[in-house]
Parts: sequence; structure tokens; C-alpha cells
Amino acid sequence: MTRTLYAVAGVLLVVATVAVSGQRSKPAQPDFKTWDQYLGGSDSSQYSSLNQITKSNVTGLDVAWTYPTGEASSRFSPIVVDGVMYVLATNRAIVALDAATGKEIWSHPNEGAVGDRGINYWESADRSDRRLLYLNSGFLTAIDARSGQTVTMFGKEGRVDLRVGLGRDIPNLRPLQTGNPGRVFENLIIISLPAQGASYVANPADVHAYDVRTGELKWVFHTVPRRGEFGADTWPDGALDAIGGVHNWSELTVDAQRGIAYIPTGTARFDFYGGNRHGANLFGNSLLALDARTGKRLWHFQ
Repeated sequence: MTRTLYAVAGVLLVVATVAVSGQRSKPAQPDFKTWDQYLGGSDSSQYSSLNQITKSNVTGLDVAWTYPTGEASSRFSPIVVDGVMYVLATNRAIVALDAATGKEIWSHPNEGAVGDRGINYWESADRSDRRLLYLNSGFLTAIDARSGQTVTMFGKEGRVDLRVGLGRDIPNLRPLQTGNPGRVFENLIIISLPAQGASYVANPADVHAYDVRTGELKWVFHTVPRRGEFGADTWPDGALDAIGGVHNWSELTVDAQRGIAYIPTGTARFDFYGGNRHGANLFGNSLLALDARTGKRLWHFQ
């Protein structure tokens, strides 16, 4: 069933013609008939090839059902898998709905902020293990897509602290919460860390890849290079141990066929003054292409 979604005054509004498309398939090339990842897929296509709703019939759509999502405004992008829609609802709960009727299937409560741009879905090859992955109060969180229960075998009781693996002691570093949900690629979820605050003291916004099954940190790419790494000579010597930032605030995308993650970065901290960091400051203000399986730099453009 093809549907169009609107968030209006805290209500999830669904308009429909016939049925919801949610059947998951894994073609060699994407057919753009599913919407099981944030922005449609890990390639961020934001495109659907479904054609039941057209420019000629869109004016004839009627409201099929509504679901209250609370009074707070939201930019959360729902996903649909096998006829089940996953949304952010009242009191920051992740909720599973029957996409044909709007009936609630389960609700998973959360404390603290939830990454409000979207959520990601992963399943094992035999489909016996199906998970939703999202950010909650600076922790990568995994829940069972069928039951809404926490996947306790993931990380520590279902959560992974994004601060682990920074390799730098940063005083008073709060949990690293971001609206970006990351990208699923094979059995990895790739997360670009946020740079906390806009002051001189900030964490380096490294790129982390975690095993979606265990929560294990599989690889790290340093957007502010460590000593001896490529690009380290583009910074003043003292800056490498102190400068933070170089974060991916505009989201990343993955070419699954080529196994490449494309990551645009922002500037180093402090954002509006660079007199203490003369040089090219790689990999600030750059487009990075990384091997999605290993985190190895393939190329960059600054």
C-alpha cells in the first residue's frame, strides 16, 4: 500500500490509495521500492519508485488513519518494514504501528533526547534477528524490531556510549548526542560523532563504526589526524592534542555497491577563529570517501 506521511500539530497523518509497501528485498541494485532506512536507504536517495500516487491522483487522497505523537514538534522520518511503521511518538517513545490501520503494536519508552531525524533498521541474512538502531542521550541503542524489547546482548545492556574510543581526555565531556542516526552498511552502523559545543574545548568528531550485533567498535577514522597519520602535518604541532570539531553535521551517505562512505565535514573548533591553527587543517571542511568496511581513507577533497 502506497502512503504519504505528514506531521501536523503532533499527529501522524497517513493518506493512502490502496496498500503499504514494506516488503524488504535485497537486490544487487536498489529498486527504490522500500523505505527501511532513514531518508529511504543508506544512499540517502530520498526517492521512491512506487507509482500508485501520481500528480494526477494526489488530489483525491483521503485520510486513512491518524496517530497522536504528542504536542512537541518533530522532524523525525518514519521507516516502514514488512508493513510495520516505526515512528517517534509521545514522551520520546519509539512506537511500531500497523501501517495499514495505524494500530499500535508496541511502544518502547526512552529517557532523555532521541535522535530526532530518524532511525535505522538492520536484519540478519536469515531474518531471524531484526533490530532498530538509534541514538538516545548519547548512546547508540538497539531494540528488537518485532517486540520493541531492548537487545541486552548489544553493548552494555543494549547501549553503547559514543564517548568510548575518543582516545583523548576531555574535561566535563557530556554524552555525545546528535540528531543524525548514522548509516547501516552490511553488519556495521557508521556514526559521525558530534562536536560538543562551539567553544575552543571540544571533542574531535571522529567517525565510528560499530558491529550491529554486539556493539563492538570496529573501526575509527580520526577527522583530526593523530600524530603520524595522513594530514597531521597540516596542523600546528600543539593543535593535534587539543583541537576538536571537524564534525559531520550534514549527515553521511553510503554507496553499498562500492562499499564507500561519503562524509562531508565542518570546521575545527573554535568555529569563527583559526589564528591558533594555521594550515590546511585536514580533514576540516572536506568531503571524505572512506572504505565502509575498514574506515580507510580512499580520497578527500577540501
